[in-house]
Amino acid sequence: MAVDMRLPTVIKTMSLSVSAADRKDMVVPGDVITSDTGFMRGHGTYVDEDKLTASVAGEVQRVDKLICVRPLKTRFNGEVGDVVVGRITEVQQKRWKVETNSRLDSVLLLSSVNLPGGELRRRSAEDELTMREYLQEGDLISAEVQSVFSDGALSLHTRSLKYGKLGQGVLVQLSPSLIKRQKTHFHNLPCGASIILGNNGFVWLYPTPGQQEEEAGGFYTSLEPVSLSDREVISRLRNCLLALAAHKVLLYDTSVLYCYESSLQHQVKDILKPEVMEEIVMLTQQKLLEQEG
Repeated sequence: MAVDMRLPTVIKTMSLSVSAADRKDMVVPGDVITSDTGFMRGHGTYVDEDKLTASVAGEVQRVDKLICVRPLKTRFNGEVGDVVVGRITEVQQKRWKVETNSRLDSVLLLSSVNLPGGELRRRSAEDELTMREYLQEGDLISAEVQSVFSDGALSLHTRSLKYGKLGQGVLVQLSPSLIKRQKTHFHNLPCGASIILGNNGFVWLYPTPGQQEEEAGGFYTSLEPVSLSDREVISRLRNCLLALAAHKVLLYDTSVLYCYESSLQHQVKDILKPEVMEEIVMLTQQKLLEQEG
């Protein structure tokens, strides 16, 4: 029986110049945000004795005279243009139901997907009968939020070739508040893997594909065996994501890549050990601070 024994180690002290002033926008329930009566009350706040007070733990956001608190841990509140990774849960009439980590299941209409072969025509009854050949229950997809219904449910579309059915890879489920909003959420990392950082907190890791067939219309998925080296890279990235999320570090292509580089001196299975995780994250934060300053 193998026993994993760990001896106490000296933690390297690293200077992370994070002053109290940098954390002034973080509040917990009951904190007074402002006593100025000229501000309007937004989500996550309430008025107590003429003082605007936080009702949730999170980050204070100000837009002109409106103050709201964005919770640190919440369900995904989608906006138009957000990139999401989701799982098909149900096939209905002319639509698919998709689990996207939001309060309600999202909707992917048959008219909002590319037909195989990239045909541009009206969807017929025949297309409706063959919906399961395109997407069925359990399939993972990448999509974009097209609109938001009045009840808060999201309407998705996969009309671009970069969206569609996902093939072989690893899904990591994290908090939506840890994903940094960027112009693009699809990244081919130099380490040999690609990543889709969904705004909904679902992150998809997969081997960087070669030449993709455009005729597939987003439904082509490669089922060729993945090499051992690619699987090791993806496993290391997955553990790096979990380490960054455990220490509440924002996730974007640069932070993930720096964390991957910092973890190379450790084995993949050791990254999730608490002391190794802390060391890797501190090195990552130091690199990010050096890059910013």
